Amino acid sequence: MEVTTDLKVMGRSAQMASRKLAVLTTEQKNEALLAIANELEQRAELVLKENALDVHAAREKGTGEALLDRLSLTPKRIGGLVSDIRRVAELPDPVGADIESRLLTNGMRVTKRRIPFGVVGVIYEARPNVTIDIATLCLKTGNASILRGGSETLRSNKALVDVIQSALTSVGLPAAAVQYIDNPDRALVSELLRMDEYVDVLIPRGGAKLHRLCKEQSTIPVITGGIGICHVYVDEACDMEKAVNIIENAKVHRPSVCNSLDTVLVHHRVAEAVIPKIAERLSTYPVQLKAVPEAMGILSQHGQAAHAELAGPEDFSQEWMALILGIKIVQSIDEAIEHIHEHSMDHSDSIVTTDWAKANQFINEVNSSAVFVNASTRFNDGGQFGLGAEVAVSTQKLHARGPMGLEELTTYKWIGFGDGHIRS
Repeated sequence: MEVTTDLKVMGRSAQMASRKLAVLTTEQKNEALLAIANELEQRAELVLKENALDVHAAREKGTGEALLDRLSLTPKRIGGLVSDIRRVAELPDPVGADIESRLLTNGMRVTKRRIPFGVVGVIYEARPNVTIDIATLCLKTGNASILRGGSETLRSNKALVDVIQSALTSVGLPAAAVQYIDNPDRALVSELLRMDEYVDVLIPRGGAKLHRLCKEQSTIPVITGGIGICHVYVDEACDMEKAVNIIENAKVHRPSVCNSLDTVLVHHRVAEAVIPKIAERLSTYPVQLKAVPEAMGILSQHGQAAHAELAGPEDFSQEWMALILGIKIVQSIDEAIEHIHEHSMDHSDSIVTTDWAKANQFINEVNSSAVFVNASTRFNDGGQFGLGAEVAVSTQKLHARGPMGLEELTTYKWIGFGDGHIRS
Protein backbone atom coordinates (compact mmCIF):
# COMPACT_ATOMS: atom_id res chain seq x y z
CA MET A 1 0.00 0.00 0.00
CA GLU A 2 1.29 3.46 -0.88
CA VAL A 3 1.92 5.65 2.16
CA THR A 4 -0.27 8.72 1.80
CA THR A 5 -0.41 9.93 5.40
CA ASP A 6 1.97 12.85 5.94
CA LEU A 7 3.26 12.31 9.46
CA LYS A 8 5.40 15.44 9.36
CA VAL A 9 2.29 17.55 8.82
CA MET A 10 0.64 15.74 11.73
CA GLY A 11 3.75 16.29 13.84
CA ARG A 12 3.92 20.02 13.14
CA SER A 13 0.19 20.38 13.82
CA ALA A 14 0.53 18.47 17.10
CA GLN A 15 3.50 20.60 18.14
CA MET A 16 1.58 23.82 17.49
CA ALA A 17 -1.45 22.46 19.34
CA SER A 18 0.72 21.44 22.31
CA ARG A 19 1.87 25.03 22.76
CA LYS A 20 -1.73 26.16 23.07
CA LEU A 21 -2.61 23.32 25.44
CA ALA A 22 0.38 24.06 27.68
CA VAL A 23 -1.00 27.47 28.69
CA LEU A 24 -4.64 26.48 29.22
CA THR A 25 -6.13 26.90 32.67
CA THR A 26 -7.40 23.87 34.54
CA GLU A 27 -10.93 25.14 33.97
CA GLN A 28 -10.42 25.25 30.21
CA LYS A 29 -9.01 21.74 30.11
CA ASN A 30 -11.86 20.42 32.25
CA GLU A 31 -14.38 22.11 29.96
CA ALA A 32 -12.85 20.22 27.03
CA LEU A 33 -12.97 16.92 28.89
CA LEU A 34 -16.63 17.35 29.83
CA ALA A 35 -17.42 18.26 26.22
CA ILE A 36 -15.81 14.98 25.12
CA ALA A 37 -17.83 13.02 27.69
CA ASN A 38 -21.07 14.64 26.51
CA GLU A 39 -20.23 14.10 22.84
CA LEU A 40 -19.44 10.44 23.47
CA GLU A 41 -22.77 9.96 25.24
CA GLN A 42 -24.62 11.55 22.34
CA ARG A 43 -22.78 9.58 19.65
CA ALA A 44 -22.47 6.27 21.49
CA GLU A 45 -24.73 4.45 19.02
CA LEU A 46 -22.50 5.43 16.09
CA VAL A 47 -19.34 4.36 17.95
CA LEU A 48 -20.92 1.01 18.83
CA LYS A 49 -21.97 0.49 15.21
CA GLU A 50 -18.40 1.04 13.97
CA ASN A 51 -17.03 -1.19 16.73
CA ALA A 52 -19.47 -3.96 15.77
CA LEU A 53 -18.00 -3.89 12.24
CA ASP A 54 -14.50 -4.25 13.67
CA VAL A 55 -15.57 -7.15 15.88
CA HIS A 56 -17.35 -8.88 12.99
CA ALA A 57 -14.30 -8.54 10.73
CA ALA A 58 -12.01 -9.87 13.47
CA ARG A 59 -14.31 -12.84 14.09
CA GLU A 60 -14.36 -13.61 10.37
CA LYS A 61 -10.55 -13.76 10.46
CA GLY A 62 -10.70 -16.35 13.23
CA THR A 63 -9.63 -14.05 16.06
CA GLY A 64 -9.77 -15.75 19.48
CA GLU A 65 -12.34 -14.88 22.11
CA ALA A 66 -9.81 -13.22 24.42
CA LEU A 67 -8.77 -10.72 21.76
CA LEU A 68 -12.38 -10.21 20.66
CA ASP A 69 -13.16 -9.24 24.24
CA ARG A 70 -10.29 -6.74 24.22
CA LEU A 71 -11.51 -4.97 21.11
CA SER A 72 -15.24 -5.05 21.93
CA LEU A 73 -17.21 -2.05 23.14
CA THR A 74 -20.65 -2.38 24.76
CA PRO A 75 -23.12 0.21 26.04
CA LYS A 76 -21.83 -0.54 29.54
CA ARG A 77 -18.21 -0.02 28.50
CA ILE A 78 -19.10 3.21 26.72
CA GLY A 79 -20.80 4.35 29.91
CA GLY A 80 -17.66 3.44 31.82
CA LEU A 81 -15.55 5.52 29.44
CA VAL A 82 -17.85 8.51 29.90
CA SER A 83 -17.55 8.16 33.67
CA ASP A 84 -13.77 7.86 33.38
CA ILE A 85 -13.54 11.09 31.37
CA ARG A 86 -15.59 12.98 33.95
CA ARG A 87 -13.48 11.49 36.72
CA VAL A 88 -10.31 12.76 35.04
CA ALA A 89 -11.88 16.23 34.90
CA GLU A 90 -12.33 16.06 38.69
CA LEU A 91 -8.73 15.09 39.39
CA PRO A 92 -6.16 17.69 40.50
CA ASP A 93 -4.21 19.25 37.65
CA PRO A 94 -0.48 18.60 38.17
CA VAL A 95 0.66 21.14 35.57
CA GLY A 96 2.15 24.25 37.14
CA ALA A 97 2.59 22.66 40.55
CA ASP A 98 5.90 23.34 42.27
CA ILE A 99 7.58 20.04 43.13
CA GLU A 100 10.17 21.71 45.31
CA SER A 101 11.58 25.15 45.94
CA ARG A 102 14.64 26.41 47.78
CA LEU A 103 16.17 29.75 48.71
CA LEU A 104 19.89 29.87 47.95
CA THR A 105 22.42 31.57 50.16
CA ASN A 106 22.80 34.33 47.56
CA GLY A 107 19.11 35.20 47.90
CA MET A 108 18.03 33.59 44.62
CA ARG A 109 15.07 31.19 44.72
CA VAL A 110 15.05 28.13 42.46
CA THR A 111 11.88 26.14 41.85
CA LYS A 112 11.18 22.85 40.10
CA ARG A 113 7.78 23.11 38.36
CA ARG A 114 5.69 20.50 36.53
CA ILE A 115 5.14 21.09 32.81
CA PRO A 116 3.69 18.97 29.95
CA PHE A 117 5.91 16.77 27.82
CA GLY A 118 4.58 18.45 24.67
CA VAL A 119 3.63 15.80 22.11
CA VAL A 120 3.05 12.20 23.21
CA GLY A 121 3.02 9.40 20.65
CA VAL A 122 1.28 6.17 21.59
CA ILE A 123 1.25 2.92 19.61
CA TYR A 124 -1.25 0.38 20.88
CA GLU A 125 -3.23 -2.69 19.91
CA ALA A 126 -6.74 -4.07 20.15
CA ARG A 127 -8.40 -2.02 22.91
CA PRO A 128 -10.32 1.05 21.64
CA ASN A 129 -10.88 2.29 25.21
CA VAL A 130 -7.16 3.13 25.22
CA THR A 131 -7.93 5.88 22.69
CA ILE A 132 -10.12 7.65 25.24
CA ASP A 133 -7.75 7.02 28.16
CA ILE A 134 -4.73 8.45 26.35
CA ALA A 135 -6.50 11.43 24.82
CA THR A 136 -8.12 12.54 28.06
CA LEU A 137 -5.04 12.14 30.24
CA CYS A 138 -2.91 13.96 27.67
CA LEU A 139 -5.41 16.80 27.43
CA LYS A 140 -5.62 17.17 31.21
CA THR A 141 -1.83 17.51 31.34
CA GLY A 142 -1.59 19.90 28.40
CA ASN A 143 -0.07 17.37 26.00
CA ALA A 144 -1.00 16.88 22.38
CA SER A 145 -1.16 13.26 21.25
CA ILE A 146 -0.58 11.28 18.07
CA LEU A 147 -2.22 7.86 18.27
CA ARG A 148 -1.62 4.70 16.27
CA GLY A 149 -3.99 1.87 17.14
CA GLY A 150 -4.18 -1.62 15.70
CA SER A 151 -5.75 -2.25 12.31
CA GLU A 152 -8.32 -4.55 13.97
CA THR A 153 -9.95 -1.51 15.67
CA LEU A 154 -9.51 1.06 12.90
CA ARG A 155 -13.20 1.90 12.54
CA SER A 156 -13.74 2.12 16.30
CA ASN A 157 -10.74 4.37 16.86
CA LYS A 158 -11.60 6.68 13.98
CA ALA A 159 -15.12 7.08 15.39
CA LEU A 160 -13.76 7.84 18.86
CA VAL A 161 -11.23 10.39 17.57
CA ASP A 162 -13.99 12.03 15.52
CA VAL A 163 -15.94 12.40 18.78
CA ILE A 164 -12.91 13.88 20.55
CA GLN A 165 -12.02 16.32 17.77
CA SER A 166 -15.62 17.48 17.42
CA ALA A 167 -15.76 18.21 21.15
CA LEU A 168 -12.43 20.05 21.09
CA THR A 169 -13.57 22.24 18.22
CA SER A 170 -16.80 23.03 20.07
CA VAL A 171 -14.84 24.61 22.94
CA GLY A 172 -12.40 26.47 20.71
CA LEU A 173 -9.43 24.13 20.97
CA PRO A 174 -7.45 22.77 18.00
CA ALA A 175 -8.57 19.39 16.67
CA ALA A 176 -4.87 18.63 16.13
CA ALA A 177 -4.51 18.27 19.90
CA VAL A 178 -5.57 14.63 19.37
CA GLN A 179 -4.70 13.02 16.04
CA TYR A 180 -5.01 9.45 14.81
CA ILE A 181 -2.92 7.69 12.16
CA ASP A 182 -5.74 5.99 10.27
CA ASN A 183 -3.55 4.49 7.56
CA PRO A 184 -2.82 0.83 8.49
CA ASP A 185 0.47 0.77 6.56
CA ARG A 186 3.09 -0.59 8.98
CA ALA A 187 5.75 1.61 7.38
CA LEU A 188 4.16 4.54 9.20
CA VAL A 189 5.10 3.02 12.55
CA SER A 190 8.78 3.06 11.62
CA GLU A 191 8.42 6.63 10.40
CA LEU A 192 6.71 7.68 13.64
CA LEU A 193 9.57 6.19 15.65
CA ARG A 194 11.97 8.65 14.03
CA MET A 195 9.90 11.83 14.45
CA ASP A 196 11.96 13.20 17.35
CA GLU A 197 11.70 16.68 15.84
CA TYR A 198 8.01 16.75 16.78
CA VAL A 199 7.27 13.94 19.26
CA ASP A 200 8.71 14.25 22.78
CA VAL A 201 7.98 10.82 24.20
CA LEU A 202 6.74 7.53 22.77
CA ILE A 203 4.69 4.94 24.66
CA PRO A 204 4.12 1.51 23.06
CA ARG A 205 1.23 -0.55 24.42
CA GLY A 206 1.39 -4.02 22.96
CA GLY A 207 3.33 -7.24 22.91
CA ALA A 208 7.03 -7.91 23.27
CA LYS A 209 7.57 -7.60 19.51
CA LEU A 210 6.26 -4.02 19.46
CA HIS A 211 8.35 -3.09 22.50
CA ARG A 212 11.49 -4.51 20.93
CA LEU A 213 10.82 -2.63 17.69
CA CYS A 214 10.43 0.66 19.56
CA LYS A 215 13.55 0.12 21.68
CA GLU A 216 15.66 -0.75 18.66
CA GLN A 217 14.41 1.81 16.12
CA SER A 218 13.08 4.83 18.00
CA THR A 219 15.01 8.09 18.11
CA ILE A 220 12.38 9.32 20.62
CA PRO A 221 12.58 8.49 24.35
CA VAL A 222 10.46 5.35 24.89
CA ILE A 223 8.49 4.36 28.00
CA THR A 224 7.70 0.64 27.81
CA GLY A 225 5.00 -1.29 29.64
CA GLY A 226 1.72 -3.10 29.26
CA ILE A 227 3.10 -6.64 29.11
CA GLY A 228 3.87 -8.94 32.00
CA ILE A 229 3.88 -12.46 33.36
CA CYS A 230 2.00 -12.07 36.64
CA HIS A 231 2.31 -14.38 39.65
CA VAL A 232 0.47 -15.17 42.87
CA TYR A 233 2.49 -16.99 45.53
CA VAL A 234 0.39 -18.92 48.09
CA ASP A 235 2.47 -19.15 51.24
CA GLU A 236 2.27 -21.99 53.76
CA ALA A 237 0.77 -19.47 56.21
CA CYS A 238 -2.30 -18.36 54.32
CA ASP A 239 -6.04 -17.99 54.46
CA MET A 240 -7.02 -20.57 51.83
CA GLU A 241 -10.40 -19.06 51.08
CA LYS A 242 -8.84 -15.67 50.45
CA ALA A 243 -6.16 -17.30 48.30
CA VAL A 244 -8.75 -19.00 46.07
CA ASN A 245 -10.81 -15.80 45.79
CA ILE A 246 -7.73 -13.77 44.82
CA ILE A 247 -6.62 -16.33 42.22
CA GLU A 248 -10.10 -16.53 40.72
CA ASN A 249 -10.34 -12.75 40.41
CA ALA A 250 -6.82 -12.34 39.05
CA LYS A 251 -7.32 -15.03 36.40
CA VAL A 252 -10.91 -14.76 35.17
CA HIS A 253 -12.04 -11.18 35.86
CA ARG A 254 -10.45 -9.97 32.60
CA PRO A 255 -8.07 -12.66 31.33
CA SER A 256 -7.05 -10.71 28.23
CA VAL A 257 -5.37 -7.79 30.02
CA CYS A 258 -1.78 -7.28 31.16
CA ASN A 259 -2.43 -7.51 34.92
CA SER A 260 -4.25 -10.85 34.72
CA LEU A 261 -2.70 -13.85 36.45
CA ASP A 262 -0.43 -16.25 34.55
CA THR A 263 1.18 -18.46 37.22
CA VAL A 264 0.30 -19.66 40.71
CA LEU A 265 3.16 -20.74 42.96
CA VAL A 266 2.05 -22.90 45.91
CA HIS A 267 4.09 -23.79 48.98
CA HIS A 268 4.45 -27.58 49.17
CA ARG A 269 3.03 -27.74 52.72
CA VAL A 270 -0.38 -26.45 51.58
CA ALA A 271 -0.38 -27.81 48.03
CA GLU A 272 -2.55 -30.87 48.83
CA ALA A 273 -5.22 -28.62 50.32
CA VAL A 274 -5.04 -25.53 48.09
CA ILE A 275 -4.60 -26.90 44.56
CA PRO A 276 -7.87 -28.90 44.52
CA LYS A 277 -9.74 -25.81 45.78
CA ILE A 278 -8.20 -23.71 43.01
CA ALA A 279 -9.05 -26.31 40.36
CA GLU A 280 -12.62 -26.66 41.59
CA ARG A 281 -13.22 -22.90 41.59
CA LEU A 282 -11.72 -22.39 38.12
CA SER A 283 -13.36 -25.43 36.52
CA THR A 284 -16.64 -23.59 35.97
CA TYR A 285 -15.09 -21.08 33.54
CA PRO A 286 -13.24 -23.36 32.49
CA VAL A 287 -9.57 -22.52 32.95
CA GLN A 288 -6.96 -24.77 31.33
CA LEU A 289 -4.29 -25.62 33.92
CA LYS A 290 -0.63 -26.13 33.03
CA ALA A 291 0.72 -28.07 36.00
CA VAL A 292 4.11 -29.43 37.02
CA PRO A 293 4.11 -33.23 37.57
CA GLU A 294 3.66 -33.02 41.36
CA ALA A 295 0.70 -30.66 40.98
CA MET A 296 -0.74 -32.86 38.22
CA GLY A 297 -0.55 -35.81 40.59
CA ILE A 298 -2.64 -33.95 43.16
CA LEU A 299 -5.20 -32.98 40.50
CA SER A 300 -5.42 -36.59 39.28
CA GLN A 301 -5.96 -37.90 42.81
CA HIS A 302 -8.96 -35.59 43.15
CA GLY A 303 -10.35 -36.37 39.70
CA GLN A 304 -9.59 -32.86 38.46
CA ALA A 305 -7.24 -33.58 35.57
CA ALA A 306 -9.86 -33.02 32.85
CA HIS A 307 -8.90 -29.36 32.45
CA ALA A 308 -5.18 -29.86 33.13
CA GLU A 309 -2.06 -30.92 31.30
CA LEU A 310 1.61 -31.17 32.16
CA ALA A 311 3.43 -27.84 31.91
CA GLY A 312 6.00 -27.65 29.13
CA PRO A 313 9.47 -26.10 29.46
CA GLU A 314 8.30 -22.70 28.15
CA ASP A 315 4.89 -22.52 29.80
CA PHE A 316 6.05 -20.47 32.77
CA SER A 317 7.50 -17.87 30.42
CA GLN A 318 4.15 -17.18 28.75
CA GLU A 319 1.86 -14.20 29.17
CA TRP A 320 -1.32 -16.17 28.49
CA MET A 321 -3.94 -13.40 28.11
CA ALA A 322 -6.49 -16.23 28.03
CA LEU A 323 -8.15 -18.73 30.37
CA ILE A 324 -4.88 -20.63 30.93
CA LEU A 325 -3.02 -20.83 34.25
CA GLY A 326 0.31 -22.33 35.23
CA ILE A 327 0.61 -24.11 38.58
CA LYS A 328 3.93 -24.87 40.23
CA ILE A 329 4.73 -26.23 43.71
CA VAL A 330 7.69 -24.63 45.48
CA GLN A 331 9.58 -25.64 48.60
CA SER A 332 9.92 -22.15 50.09
CA ILE A 333 9.25 -18.47 49.63
CA ASP A 334 12.85 -18.17 48.44
CA GLU A 335 12.16 -20.58 45.58
CA ALA A 336 8.98 -18.66 44.73
CA ILE A 337 10.87 -15.37 44.59
CA GLU A 338 13.63 -16.96 42.50
CA HIS A 339 11.01 -18.28 40.05
CA ILE A 340 9.53 -14.77 39.77
CA HIS A 341 12.97 -13.26 39.16
CA GLU A 342 13.55 -15.77 36.38
CA HIS A 343 10.18 -15.45 34.63
CA SER A 344 8.63 -12.12 35.63
CA MET A 345 8.49 -9.11 33.34
CA ASP A 346 8.26 -6.74 36.33
CA HIS A 347 4.54 -6.06 35.99
CA SER A 348 2.42 -7.39 38.89
CA ASP A 349 3.11 -10.04 41.53
CA SER A 350 1.26 -10.95 44.73
CA ILE A 351 1.75 -12.99 47.91
CA VAL A 352 -1.08 -14.52 49.95
CA THR A 353 0.09 -14.93 53.53
CA THR A 354 -0.73 -14.23 57.17
CA ASP A 355 2.98 -14.08 58.05
CA TRP A 356 4.04 -10.44 57.85
CA ALA A 357 7.72 -11.30 57.92
CA LYS A 358 7.15 -13.28 54.72
CA ALA A 359 5.04 -10.44 53.29
CA ASN A 360 7.84 -7.95 53.92
CA GLN A 361 10.43 -10.30 52.40
CA PHE A 362 8.27 -10.59 49.28
CA ILE A 363 7.80 -6.81 49.08
CA ASN A 364 11.52 -6.15 49.48
CA GLU A 365 12.80 -8.83 47.09
CA VAL A 366 10.24 -8.78 44.26
CA ASN A 367 10.97 -5.75 42.12
CA SER A 368 7.86 -5.48 39.96
CA SER A 369 6.08 -2.23 39.16
CA ALA A 370 3.39 -3.24 41.67
CA VAL A 371 3.70 -5.82 44.46
CA PHE A 372 0.60 -6.91 46.38
CA VAL A 373 -0.02 -8.58 49.72
CA ASN A 374 -3.28 -10.53 49.98
CA ALA A 375 -4.73 -8.81 46.90
CA SER A 376 -5.38 -9.51 43.24
CA THR A 377 -2.88 -8.47 40.57
CA ARG A 378 -5.85 -6.88 38.77
CA PHE A 379 -5.43 -3.81 40.99
CA ASN A 380 -2.35 -2.64 39.05
CA ASP A 381 -4.45 -0.15 37.14
CA GLY A 382 -4.64 3.64 37.01
CA GLY A 383 -8.33 3.77 37.88
CA GLN A 384 -7.94 1.35 40.78
CA PHE A 385 -4.98 3.33 42.15
CA GLY A 386 -7.00 6.55 42.12
CA LEU A 387 -5.23 8.03 39.10
CA GLY A 388 -8.43 8.32 37.06
CA ALA A 389 -7.17 6.40 34.05
CA GLU A 390 -3.81 5.43 32.63
CA VAL A 391 -1.76 5.73 29.48
CA ALA A 392 0.11 2.53 30.27
CA VAL A 393 1.54 0.44 33.10
CA SER A 394 5.25 1.13 32.88
CA THR A 395 7.58 -1.75 33.75
CA GLN A 396 10.79 0.17 33.23
CA LYS A 397 12.73 1.98 35.94
CA LEU A 398 13.33 5.44 34.47
CA HIS A 399 10.82 8.28 34.79
CA ALA A 400 7.73 6.25 35.64
CA ARG A 401 6.80 2.82 37.03
CA GLY A 402 3.39 1.24 37.33
CA PRO A 403 0.20 2.95 36.13
CA MET A 404 1.01 6.18 34.31
CA GLY A 405 -1.56 8.76 35.29
CA LEU A 406 -1.46 12.54 35.21
CA GLU A 407 1.79 13.23 37.06
CA GLU A 408 3.61 10.63 34.97
CA LEU A 409 2.64 12.56 31.82
CA THR A 410 4.55 15.61 32.98
CA THR A 411 8.19 16.53 33.20
CA TYR A 412 9.59 19.62 34.93
CA LYS A 413 11.69 22.69 34.42
CA TRP A 414 13.81 24.72 36.83
CA ILE A 415 12.88 28.36 37.37
CA GLY A 416 15.29 30.82 38.96
CA PHE A 417 13.85 33.94 40.63
CA GLY A 418 16.48 36.62 41.07
CA ASP A 419 16.81 40.33 41.74
CA GLY A 420 19.57 41.39 39.40
CA HIS A 421 21.64 38.34 40.35
CA ILE A 422 24.83 37.70 38.37
CA ARG A 423 27.21 34.80 38.77
CA SER A 424 30.62 35.68 40.14
